[in-house]
Amino acid sequence: MNVYDSARMADVLAPLGYARVDGPEQADMIILNTCHIREKAAEKVYSELGRLRDLKQQRAAENPDAQPPILAVAGCVAQAEGAEMLARAPFLDIVFGPQTYHRLPEMIARAERATSQGWQGGGRNGGRGAGVLDTEFPVVTKFDHLSNAAASTGTMAGAGCSAFLTIQEGCDKFCTFCVVPYTRGAEFSRPGLAVLVECRGLVDAGVREVTLLGQNVNAYHGVAPNGGTWDLAELIVQLAKIEGLTRIRYTTSHPRDMNERLYAAHGDCDKLMPYMHLPAQSGSDRILAAMNRGYTATEYLSSVARLRQARPDIAISGDFIVGFPGESEADFEATMELVRAVNYAQAYSFKYSARPGTPAALLETQVPEDVRATRLQRLQTLLDSQQQAFNRQMVGRRICLLLDRRGRRPGQLVGRSPYMQAVHLNGPATMLGQLVDVDITAAHANSLAGQLVGQVLHGGPERATQSAPANVSGSMEQIV
Repeated sequence: MNVYDSARMADVLAPLGYARVDGPEQADMIILNTCHIREKAAEKVYSELGRLRDLKQQRAAENPDAQPPILAVAGCVAQAEGAEMLARAPFLDIVFGPQTYHRLPEMIARAERATSQGWQGGGRNGGRGAGVLDTEFPVVTKFDHLSNAAASTGTMAGAGCSAFLTIQEGCDKFCTFCVVPYTRGAEFSRPGLAVLVECRGLVDAGVREVTLLGQNVNAYHGVAPNGGTWDLAELIVQLAKIEGLTRIRYTTSHPRDMNERLYAAHGDCDKLMPYMHLPAQSGSDRILAAMNRGYTATEYLSSVARLRQARPDIAISGDFIVGFPGESEADFEATMELVRAVNYAQAYSFKYSARPGTPAALLETQVPEDVRATRLQRLQTLLDSQQQAFNRQMVGRRICLLLDRRGRRPGQLVGRSPYMQAVHLNGPATMLGQLVDVDITAAHANSLAGQLVGQVLHGGPERATQSAPANVSGSMEQIV
């Protein structure tokens, strides 16, 4: 979602004359778009700010008459720690949350007014912490403004062949470990027509694949054009009617919001890819209850079984937290048993990270760091073995691939399989953005190698070129 948000910031900034640059050294404005889900991500923000402070001061020393770069922090760390951040980093010019970046022009004007009062090396206004802070929650206004900005500036033209599309934000689940309800706010679903319009604009700009985004995307309940309500399944059905759109994905889902219509969509809609990210977090009913997840391990496994009934070749991905407060060895072993039962294609797994302001952070039964680290290693070993087995099952198969970027080597192209694996092959750059048939020739830990065959496809159903892989899988390569 931060990738989507960053692209929309570019939309908003384009009418002011801003264009993206490759690095901060010559930038007129530097924005850190941040994540607050885990402690390590938040800590990196302050480390990077120290480096940018030095850069800012160096630029001012080298050219005292020039306006120093505007330095801003956006996203969920800004939302959660805005006032504290300005106090810790008084050289910051703007701090704003994920719901307010449509107001960037106004914030920049305020920051520039502060600049006109004089740059004195320690920050604007002599480093007295006069930075602009905007962390309100005007969700509807944001999306209305962003749609207009993208259309008026034509920035969709740079979207490429695969794009993210936010349809839902926020969460009402209040898991005891999670900061999302506090940083992204309550659940909000964009109107169905607005999503269709934005998607059509992306397709007109050359996008072939969209990934529908939401903190709790399968809780989507947008207003339909006729005044009723569309759930995620109906939205997918409507998006699938858009000519030129060949692939649909969505993430991230909550097991509590799976329903029969969504299961059926996986079986009925050829454009909906056979890949499902369904976070489990734990396999222990006791820990799931302490997390306030609202389901049992048996119910989670039932959802997986229902998905596989609807789409037998579906690849399942998941999320896991090890070392949640009070987790015993038996609780952890229950997680391992769930992993063995599901056979994941990919998964994210992390040590529990106490987030300030969440109920779990106040529990006295915190698991020691060494225990968390050992359990994480055991879990990741199992997940990695499943992922490697899943990848090996692909060797010798012919799959349909969307080529979306150049590889690191000359003449190399990279695409995503229907099951979300990165596939590398040699081919002409003119094939970027195309759907092609590929024979998988080798499997690696986090990717596949393939060989181009046949002719470029032009958007028909993909199932005819796919064989169902065995239901084995593991740990997802994190893409930054």
